[in-house]
Amino acid sequence: MAYHTGGSQAQVPYNPSARPGPGPDQPQLAYPYQTPPNPYLPHAPGGGGIGSTPPPQGYGYYPPPPPQQQQNVYNSFPPGTSPDVIRNFQMVDRYQKGYIEEKELQEALSSNYQKFSRPTLRLLVFLFRNSGESSYRIGPKEFADVWNCLGQWRAMFDRFDRDRSGNIDSAELRDALYSLGYALPPSVLQVLLSRYEDGTGRRVDLNFDSFVECGMIVKGLTEKFKEKDPRYTGSATLSYERSCPS
Repeated sequence: MAYHTGGSQAQVPYNPSARPGPGPDQPQLAYPYQTPPNPYLPHAPGGGGIGSTPPPQGYGYYPPPPPQQQQNVYNSFPPGTSPDVIRNFQMVDRYQKGYIEEKELQEALSSNYQKFSRPTLRLLVFLFRNSGESSYRIGPKEFADVWNCLGQWRAMFDRFDRDRSGNIDSAELRDALYSLGYALPPSVLQVLLSRYEDGTGRRVDLNFDSFVECGMIVKGLTEKFKEKDPRYTGSATLSYERSCPS
């Protein structure tokens, strides 16, 4: 190994393969002249490993977005809704979509009322769904309306089923609908009952499912008629073009 001698300067070994270090009047240099920090040591300054200090919140730093709170789809139940109504809706809305369809409505209603036919279910969904909803499904508010409506109609049906047979005849149907606010002329009542004739000429008796179906038909026709009779005169004029489906 060779040595440099320079006047009064101290003798230092000379190694041409080593990087020259800083002089006494030069600022201390950082990495790569110093040992690089270990990123896996806890609290390593400048390291990005486990236990490292978080970077400062300044230019170029974007904090993570706050966690999104899941919206409670059951907040749209009307105030004062019975816990039984909410419980039955939640029971069939297993994926918390916030709405139910015909099959799920059938399951929910069966726990308190009975099984309904598909035509009755479709009428219930069609008449009670949100006006802006194009699909056959209902949300919490509409389900509560269906539940309350069926409760009123069940009470009315039992009131006119005087012999407790589980059926009502044409005269009892007329009186029940009148009590619900629908005064039907005999001709319209006969058209309704003709849906349930079996061709034998026997008297037509309606169970609760058929009673609800008749009621929903009358309800739907009445609401449509009111749109053409805004002054409630009891009559409306329809053109042929307007009466035909588009």
